[in-house]
Amino acid sequence: MPGDKSISHRAAMIAALADGTSRITNFSNSADCTATLSCLTKLGVSIERRGKGLLVHGVGPDGLRAPAEPLDCTNSGTTMRLLAGILAGQNFKSTLTGDESLRSRPMSRIIEPLRMMGASISSNDGRAPLVIEGHKPLKAIRHELPVASAQVKSCILLAGLGAAGQTEVIENQVTRDHTERMLRWFGVPLEVRDVEGLRAVTVDGPARFKARDVSIPGDVSSAAYFIAAAALLPGSSLEITDVGVNPTRVKFLEQLRSFGFDVAISDVREEGNEVVGTICVSGSKSSSEPAAPLRGPMIPQLIDELPLLAVVGSQIEGGIEIRDAAELRAKESDRIAATVQNLRAMGAEGEEFKDGLRVFGPTQLRGATIDPRGDHRIAMAFSVAGLIAQGETEIKDAECVAVSFPEFFELLESVIER
Repeated sequence: MPGDKSISHRAAMIAALADGTSRITNFSNSADCTATLSCLTKLGVSIERRGKGLLVHGVGPDGLRAPAEPLDCTNSGTTMRLLAGILAGQNFKSTLTGDESLRSRPMSRIIEPLRMMGASISSNDGRAPLVIEGHKPLKAIRHELPVASAQVKSCILLAGLGAAGQTEVIENQVTRDHTERMLRWFGVPLEVRDVEGLRAVTVDGPARFKARDVSIPGDVSSAAYFIAAAALLPGSSLEITDVGVNPTRVKFLEQLRSFGFDVAISDVREEGNEVVGTICVSGSKSSSEPAAPLRGPMIPQLIDELPLLAVVGSQIEGGIEIRDAAELRAKESDRIAATVQNLRAMGAEGEEFKDGLRVFGPTQLRGATIDPRGDHRIAMAFSVAGLIAQGETEIKDAECVAVSFPEFFELLESVIER
């Protein structure tokens, strides 16, 4: 698998703030991560590409410089939200913008805490472009997330690197912890503890830390499409090595197992403070009870895979119901509407809710023309649907997969036995 996109973003940003040069291997070649590198370069960070790796010459906590032009995050919400945290603690003015899709996505959940920390931020009614006038040092805060979000949590923690004192983020649902792991890998003092059943993450600022080499594991969210395809196609067998199996990212695998699919993890080890292993899947299914609705605390850990799980749900007894996932409406597309619309085009019955969807199953899908609405995860999920459908399926605007996985179709073709 290509390098994990979420980890690649964080490795590049944190390495940029370190003293010295970090070597990052297996860095994601996604368009999103390319946007992060472009923004860092415009902030004065020297970055050299070495094959699938990078050399990031860190500038230290005081070395970023004011960009000469707006920082274009293209389609990457991670780039915008995490960089906003870093830029809030600088003593210059900067602007974060992006494409039409990104400029339509809500940013209020990062704007409010960053203002509390002392940054001045103006926006287009809570959306980009974001004009950030940083403050050095920022004020340390204690902030409880109203909605579970790894990106918002990470934004505040990165801002905390430039704050005076302890910045604490409290979440009522566990989200991806790649930022915490990466900060610790670079030696940043960070504490994680339980507070009355909630998870609290504390970072000490102002922080100064040294460069360190980072190996990026394979992207488990990218692997999910291949895992689902192998599980759904009888007689399949697939092994994916050196892929990240961080406990906050394997809920998708657990869900497939609960549906009766044969999915296993082996050779588990730790590399660069992340958990890595081998995922094995075969196209055989045992009987299982109808799936319980997916909702509540599990949703943040499944957020990227929910459209794919809807496709899988069309093939299991009783179908699938997904709730508490209103965040899907504000991704690269309205993923709830796009998923239901395209499943209906393929002959499945489904319905939308404000915060989720229901798909009835099992259904023999039929080939159709799929409109992913420019959304990479919709395009990849319905490529899996096309493999199990009767007849030909056409994915319009298929190049949108480059946002996260440029080599998706090439790699998919390479593992399909004809």
